Amino acid sequence: MEKARSVTEWMAERGVTPEEVLASSALDRKVFDAIIHGRYTPSPQQRRRLAAALGVAPEQVLWGHTTSVDHMYGHGPQFGRSP
Repeated sequence: MEKARSVTEWMAERGVTPEEVLASSALDRKVFDAIIHGRYTPSPQQRRRLAAALGVAPEQVLWGHTTSVDHMYGHGPQFGRSP
């Protein structure tokens, strides 16, 4: 089995454009862009559709967040303390 790679790495290797993958996967544009930029972890169904559009198995794609999650609202790291 090949090494797992990101969606953008698979697109580069396969020589396909984001528009081609978007059309083949039938995902919403906002969801697709968030996956590409590492801001969203797709559901199992979205993973299967995107992997099929790339011509690889879902296990061959890295699906995790690449952008750090910042607590912009709420208590964040101080959770448990009263404001």
